[in-house]
Amino acid sequence: MSNHSETKQKAKKATDEAKPWLRAIARSGYIAKGIVYILVGILSVMAALGVGGQTTDGSGAIAAVANEPFGNVLVWIIAIGLIIYGGWKIVQLFKGPSRENNKGKNVIMRITYLVSASIYLSLAYKSFSMLLSNQSSSSSSWLSIILDLPLGEWIVFSIGLVIAFVGINEIINGYKEKFVDKFKFHEMGKKEIKLGKKVGRIGLIARGITFLVLGFFIMATGFTKDLQVEAGLDGALQKIAQQPFGQWMLGLVAIGLVLYGVFQIMKGKNRNMNIY
Repeated sequence: MSNHSETKQKAKKATDEAKPWLRAIARSGYIAKGIVYILVGILSVMAALGVGGQTTDGSGAIAAVANEPFGNVLVWIIAIGLIIYGGWKIVQLFKGPSRENNKGKNVIMRITYLVSASIYLSLAYKSFSMLLSNQSSSSSSWLSIILDLPLGEWIVFSIGLVIAFVGINEIINGYKEKFVDKFKFHEMGKKEIKLGKKVGRIGLIARGITFLVLGFFIMATGFTKDLQVEAGLDGALQKIAQQPFGQWMLGLVAIGLVLYGVFQIMKGKNRNMNIY
C-alpha cells in the first residue's frame, strides 16, 4: 500500500516538473497580486498619517500608479500579471484541489478559485480600460444594482455573509499559520522561512479583518436596504477609518496589507505549485 502511494506521489511530482512554464506563469501572477496589495497598503498608510494618499482598492491603487512618470509601463506589467494570476486560478478550478477524501472542501475551494479568478480578471480588465481610455475606470455600485432585484436584500446579505466567513477563515489561517504547508521550506533559508511566517501571519490577519468589516457592513446593507459601504477593499478601509481611533486602526491594517503583499511575492517565489 505504501509503495503504491509512494509511486503515485512520484508520478504526481513528475507531472508537475514536466510543466515548468505553468509554474513560472503562476509565480508571476502571485507577484502581481502582491504588488497591488503593497500599493493599496502604502496609499492607506499615507492616508492614516495624513501625508497624502487615500483608502482605495486595487483599481484605485493602479490608477494612482498610472498618474506617475512611466506609470503606464508599470500598469501594463501589473495588468498582465493579474491576467496570469486569474488564469492560474481557472487552472486550479478545473484541475481541482488535492483533497481526495473531502468532497465538501473541494467544492468550497472550487468556488474560492472561481471568485478569485473573477476578481483579478475584472481588475485586469479595469487596468487595461484605464490604459486604453487614458482615464480612471468608474462604475456604479453593484450592491445598489443587486438591491433593486427581486429578493435583492437577501442576495446582498448572503454576499456579505460569505465575505465575512472568508475574513474569519483568513484570520484563523493566519493565526494558526496554516499556510506554511504550501511553502517549499527545503529550498528556503532560515531567515527567509522566519520572514515568510511573520509576514504571512500578520498579512492574512490584516486582510481577514478588512474582509470581516466589509462583510459586516454588506450584511447591514441587506438588512436596511441602505448602502452602508462601497463593495470593495476601499469601502472596508473607509469604515475602519471612521471608527474610534480609526486612523490608528487604519494604519495598522494598512501596514498588514503591505506585509500581505510581501507574503504574496514570497509565495510566488516559494510556493508548491501542485494543482492535482
